[in-house]
Amino acid sequence: MTTGGWDRVPIAAQTIEATLSQFATFLVLEIGPGDDDLATARDTIAGIDDLLKTVGFRDLSARLSCVVGIGSDAWDRMSPGHRPQQLRRFPRIETAQHVAPSTPGDLLLHVRAERSDLCFEFVRIVMDAFGSSVTVGDETPAFRYFDARDLLGFVDGTANPVGRELTEAALIGDEDPEFAGGSYVVVQKYLHDLATWASYGADLQSEIVGRDKADNTEHPDAETGQKAHKTLATLEVGGVERAILRDNMPFGRAGSGEFGTYFIGYAGNVTVTLTMLRRMFLGDPLGMYDRILDVSTATTGTIFFAPSAEQLSQLGG
Repeated sequence: MTTGGWDRVPIAAQTIEATLSQFATFLVLEIGPGDDDLATARDTIAGIDDLLKTVGFRDLSARLSCVVGIGSDAWDRMSPGHRPQQLRRFPRIETAQHVAPSTPGDLLLHVRAERSDLCFEFVRIVMDAFGSSVTVGDETPAFRYFDARDLLGFVDGTANPVGRELTEAALIGDEDPEFAGGSYVVVQKYLHDLATWASYGADLQSEIVGRDKADNTEHPDAETGQKAHKTLATLEVGGVERAILRDNMPFGRAGSGEFGTYFIGYAGNVTVTLTMLRRMFLGDPLGMYDRILDVSTATTGTIFFAPSAEQLSQLGG
């Protein structure tokens, strides 16, 4: 994550550029099949601002924020015949070596704060509001690790855009005016084999990632052959780099041997994010995949649309 992101300030729900936080909770939900289930879910997410205020006023310096994303199937139920141009299900990527699975998800709540108890309390009252209308597909509490490193030991999100570039990269613009100000959100939950990773040693780890582990300096891009993670996860079109906003966070339970990274990428053009992932899994050239995948297994993969705050509020009954 970039240090330039630390001056981003949340204003309300759906503030994509909310401050990179000490803590986060990623909540993926499935809406029940009934009309009452749908109505309750719609009303709850439409009133998310009021729920934020209920918890956030207790410590304004903790900068509690939440972004709500809506999956493709759920959007069709909420607004049939009226959908963002690029909203779709996550396309499964499968090779002989690795798989990026496609997993279900109707709603995503990306909750951020400087205090873990505020994340917990907000999720608690949101789930009370949803009641029996939803079931939990995945709940992942996450945390900032040292100087914004992942559990592999490297600084994460260094190439994040800032300022005007952030808006251009993360938000839909005039190309889909009806949904301008919204964002496509891709999430994947990765589990890491830290024992194998540790056996590589710092030099090989830095070669695989493409950055020095100690000071985060970039290694030169390989002209041919095997490319590093930072190169494969970077997309250039016509000589211009196409960025996304990453708010990845580490998570884990050391006593259970669970260590991971929750990838979350916001983009105004979801094809940019998906192309980056295809480059990682398929390789460039083909077959020379991202070697970080040998120790990092994707267990989920879902695309959501995060509407603007105004559009979100209009979904309620």
